[in-house]
Amino acid sequence: MNYGQPRFGNEERLALPDGTEARPNRRWWIIGAILALLVVAAAVFIFRDGKADGKSNSDAGANQQLPTVSVAVPGRELVGRVLSATGTLAARREMPIGVAGEGGRVTRVLVEPGQWVAAGQVLATVDRSVQTQTAASLAAQIKVAQADATLAQSELNRAQQLVSRGFISKADIETKTSTRDAANARVRVAEAQLAQQQATNGRLDIRAPEAGLVLTRTVEAGQIVSAGSAVLFRMAKGGEMEMRAQMSEGDLIGLPVGASAQVTPVGSDKAFTGQVWQVSPVIDPQTRQGIARIALTYNPALRPGGFASATIRSGSTNVPQLPNSAIQSDERGNYVYIVGPDDKVVRRSIKIGDVSDSGVAIASGLDGTERVVLSAGAFLTAGQKIKPVLQKTQG
Repeated sequence: MNYGQPRFGNEERLALPDGTEARPNRRWWIIGAILALLVVAAAVFIFRDGKADGKSNSDAGANQQLPTVSVAVPGRELVGRVLSATGTLAARREMPIGVAGEGGRVTRVLVEPGQWVAAGQVLATVDRSVQTQTAASLAAQIKVAQADATLAQSELNRAQQLVSRGFISKADIETKTSTRDAANARVRVAEAQLAQQQATNGRLDIRAPEAGLVLTRTVEAGQIVSAGSAVLFRMAKGGEMEMRAQMSEGDLIGLPVGASAQVTPVGSDKAFTGQVWQVSPVIDPQTRQGIARIALTYNPALRPGGFASATIRSGSTNVPQLPNSAIQSDERGNYVYIVGPDDKVVRRSIKIGDVSDSGVAIASGLDGTERVVLSAGAFLTAGQKIKPVLQKTQG
């Protein structure tokens, strides 16, 4: 009699006397429990790993979305101080020339504007017919006085010969001596009067006080002139010119006498080299400007009264320098963006100094150690986080 059941695999079953099957072995329960725990552990591990990967991917995506911005640390460097100004051209020493004597009718004008003249050269002559006759009369009076003096001297000589014989007293000698002295004095008076008239006649000629360039002429032949007449000629002493540059009081501070300058007249592409020879000691209270006078040598292109621009170099300063693309401006003034330690953009107000081909000098607001946004500042906002890329500035 077969009391057992056939075996399927490794499973063992027990047959009871009444023909029913026995329960599975307890060992299988333990194995199942272990398998279940392994499945739960694997599920937990996979879930946590997936969550971590998601977070990492999210952070990577956030980093990829930050804008990449070029920044630079400008440092400090010696930057030449270059000032720009505009102004008018003029004679450095302008000489107005008028009538020095009593005046009269102008007979000839001998020069034209643009001519060079020597010191004392006659520019115009004034009619002197009356003054010439007066001088002739005084010359004749000198001859009369000389004749009287000669006669008085002869009479004194004869009297001195007779005094030893007793024919002439000493009192008569003294009288004749006095007459002789008076005659000589009249000669000297007549000579002085003639010299005075000749000097007066000489002042009728309008002469150049110094050598230089004739700038203007406002007199014509036939014109009546006098000591009260307006200026007849204007001259530039030695032909020296200058530019009177209008500058702000801030630019005038520290501007030394002797600073070199390049002056370009309006309408010309040629620059003339000059030097600042005088800095205005006063400031116009209305315009808040002063004048820097730039000495120039003569050139036909430098016409007094013309307008010109000047570039003045006055030493150097040790300041940060940035490219123009880094400078921003709005109603509050000029500023740049700098990058903080947390890579967030921070606005920094600045004051601009000299602007040149090499960049913009920063007079104040930066010490040169900041990371400054070089470009794309117009697209950034304060507090925005960026991905900075450090670059070198080019001086």
